[in-house]
Amino acid sequence: MQPFPWDAAMTLGLSRLRLSPEAFWRLSLPELSAMAGAFGQPAGLSRGDVAALMRRFPD
Repeated sequence: MQPFPWDAAMTLGLSRLRLSPEAFWRLSLPELSAMAGAFGQPAGLSRGDVAALMRRFPD
């Protein structure tokens, strides 16, 4: 099992998200994970998602 990447978590929380240290340390790991996920995927639907929806629900 790998140790938790605290350096990366602190860089994300304090630098990219610009949280105060108090706010950062009050987060649960699931909350921090959800916030980190916001940087990993674009908002909205992908082109493939839209195509699948159009096939499923043709108008």
